[in-house]
Order: sequence, then C-alpha cells, then structure tokens
Amino acid sequence: MFVLLGGLVVATIPPSAAVAAVDLLQVLRGSQWGRMAGLVVVLVGLGMLASAWLQLCRESARADERDQGAMLARVRNTTVLWSLPLLVAPPLFSRDGWSYAAQGMLAHRGISPYDYGPWSLVGPRSIPGPLTEGVDPRWMATPAPYGPVPLIGGDVASGFTADPWLLVVAHRAMALVGLVLLAWAVPRLARWCGANPALASCLVLASPLMVSNGIAGLHNDLLMVGLMAAALVVAREHHWAAGAVLGGLAAGVKLPGGLVCVAVVLVTLPAAATVAVRLRHTARVGVVAVAALVLPGVVWGLGIGWLGALAVPGTVNTPLSIPTVVGGWFDLVSQLIGLGTPDETFLDIVRLVAQVGIVVVTAWVLLTRPTGDRREAVRSLALVMAATVALSPVVHLWYFLWFVPFVAVLRLGRGATAALVALSLVSGLVAPMDSSLHGAYLAIVIGSLVVAAAAALLLITRRARERLAGIATDEWTASIDSTVADHG
Repeated sequence: MFVLLGGLVVATIPPSAAVAAVDLLQVLRGSQWGRMAGLVVVLVGLGMLASAWLQLCRESARADERDQGAMLARVRNTTVLWSLPLLVAPPLFSRDGWSYAAQGMLAHRGISPYDYGPWSLVGPRSIPGPLTEGVDPRWMATPAPYGPVPLIGGDVASGFTADPWLLVVAHRAMALVGLVLLAWAVPRLARWCGANPALASCLVLASPLMVSNGIAGLHNDLLMVGLMAAALVVAREHHWAAGAVLGGLAAGVKLPGGLVCVAVVLVTLPAAATVAVRLRHTARVGVVAVAALVLPGVVWGLGIGWLGALAVPGTVNTPLSIPTVVGGWFDLVSQLIGLGTPDETFLDIVRLVAQVGIVVVTAWVLLTRPTGDRREAVRSLALVMAATVALSPVVHLWYFLWFVPFVAVLRLGRGATAALVALSLVSGLVAPMDSSLHGAYLAIVIGSLVVAAAAALLLITRRARERLAGIATDEWTASIDSTVADHG
C-alpha cells in the first residue's frame, strides 16, 4: 500500500486522468519536496516488503518436506496480498505501461504499431490526448519492438475502453498471467532439481525484484518468463510440441523468450543423444515454435513487422549492459589517445561481438549439454538466459526476470543462494531511481542515499546478516540432506 500511495506522487500520470485533479496530489506532484516525500514513502514500503520477504524466505528454507505444501500455499497467498494493491496502480518506475496502452489502441484502430508510433494517436494541432500523455517522448515516434501477443491483448482491451488507466490495468492483468504460470511451474521445476519448492517460489514470486519490476513496473517480461517456465514443464510432462507452442508464444511477447526452446529440445530427447539427433529434433521444435510465433500476428492482421523494430530498445545506452559499458570505455579511450574513429565505433563492435557470443553460447548448450535430464535442462536454460542478459546491448532491471526464476529452482550452495537473494533485494530497492521522477534530480540523489542506507540496514547489520545467512545455510543444509537421500 505504501508503494501504491507514494507511486501516485512519483509516477508519470496523464494530466487528463481523474486522479491528477486531486488537490493534495497536485500539491505534492507540483513541488520538489512533495515528490521527494512520495519517493520516501515508496522506499519505506519497499523496505518493509524486503524485510518481510527475507523472513518469508527464512521460514520457507526451514520447512521440512512435510511442511513444504503448507509453506508453498503461504508463499502464494502472500504474493497475492502484496500484488493486489498494485493491480490498479499506474505504471511505476517506468513509463512502458503507457506505451503498451497506446500501441494496443493503434492496433485496435487499424494502424500498424510496427509502422507507426503512439504519435499517430495525437489529436489535431499536435495536441497529445489521454492515450499519449503518459508515453515517454523518446518512444512517441518509434514502432513497437514486441511480438504480436501483447499487441493482440491490447487490441482486445481497447475494444472495451479507451481510458488509458483501464488499459494499463488490463495490461497488468496480462502480465499477472505470467505470475500465475510461474506459481504453477516453479515448484515443479524445483522438484526436478531437488530444491525446496517453497523457497524457490518465495525467491521468484514474492521478491522485491518481482514486485517492483514485474508487477508494479508492468513489463511484458513477466508474461514472457511465465510462458517460458510453463513451456519447459509442459514439454517434459506432456508433449514436446505443446512446449514448443508455448515457447513460440513466449517469443511472441519478447523474442528472447524463444530461447526456452533450447531447453525444450534437451529435456525431450533421449539420454546421450547424438549431434544428428539433436539437430533433427531442434528443427522440429523450431518449426512448431516459429509457427506459434508468426501465425497469431498474421491471423490478426499485424504481420511480422516487429522484426524491423527489434533494434529500437538498443537506441538507449544503459549502464547495466556490459557490452555497452565496455564499448563506451573503448570509445572514450580512442578519443583520448586521438585515434580519430567515429563516435560509437567500438560500442557497435563490442555489441556485435557480444550478440555473436549469445549465439555461440546457445549453440554450445544445444549441442553439448546432457539430454533427457530434467535438472540439466533447467541448468542449461539458466545458463543461456544469464548469458543473454550479460551480453545484451541493453539491460534494464526487469531483464533480471529472464534468468532468476531458472536459477532459483536449482539446488544452490550457500554463496549462490545469498547472491541471488542480494540481487533480488537490491534490484527491487533501486527500481524507483529512474525517469518516473520526471526531472527531480535532487530527489534521485537523496533517494539513492536512502536506498544505500536501507541496503546497509538489511545487509550489513548483524541481525540482517544472520537472516540472510540463515536462508542460505538452511537451503544448503536441505540440499545436503537431499543429496544423501538421492544416493542412499
């Protein structure tokens, strides 16, 4: 609730929205001190969430096999309670949700979102209307880089309402379908890997990373990763073709979702499959997945124009992208030593090499990793998705959702569990530090200091260290006990 209330102050809200006319909100949003106060409320809410989540993780890690069912139900119920207040919130910590609403309306009006940006919805005399008031100006004239799945959903929602806030709620409901799929798939994947299903679910579903970026932030990535997890389970427990269809639909949300088909191939092959057998099965899975990716857009009339817009996100340089940082440093050094190379020469080269690296890692996993083993399939998918994020030309906080669910279900050691907890904790706490503060630079600086202080309280104090270490130790002990049981 604190995140929702503070978010109404710091989030971008269309001026025509009814809530924007509330006197108190106008005062708070119209002053720097008011926005800072809203940010503090958000951070207090996230801090309370983080503390409660750590305790929930600790209790989940301690649950023995008999209590895991009840603990899993508690984790799911807690996730629902933490998510409900955010269902009707505006897009928090990012404006992407407003872009989704505008792109869905474009599709509904018969204007291709792959050829035109939200600017096409602007009224006469270039006056922005309700549907475009919240869209980031950077993306007003750019086409949609997403597959047909979210656009079809946005088209359907636009047939019922033209209110951008309600359209945002509809898109959040679509994202929460991904959360439901994760709630179903994660415990199964954890059991495959001999991990604690309650703790794995807690690490994935209720984490600050998920709440801040997947639910509050309203990003398509949540639906994508939910379809990926479901694809892997369905492929193994039902039929490879069904898994391939879900993998194609995941790519139809965002293209990296299709990488789950690598794991679908591995998990549905017999043990010790030869390279020739792997390639033949890859071709079968690929054909079905591509059909599931392409056909919805063709049938709906959207086509495959999103292929030409895949480079749109890469027009932004993000500090979380390793290739972008390395390439930028090379360009800076080249200027300092006077090489005379054009701007961003090394940036483009490093990004290209990194993308080739993603292909190489994916091919290596597909051709060399063990087949017919559920645990190894999950590990392989975690490796591919982690490499994809590490080598991507653009990385945002919500990209961590691509691999965290597949790492969390593995039977991890103490260090790895602690690192995963810390990653989820920090990435959730720093989510408010973005453009949603619309120019409140002092608020960003002060907010960053508050986040640093919160992280210190959560990670440096003796009690917090004991809590974090307890999660890792309990999971490590459970892993040892499971290993002993597996080997008699």
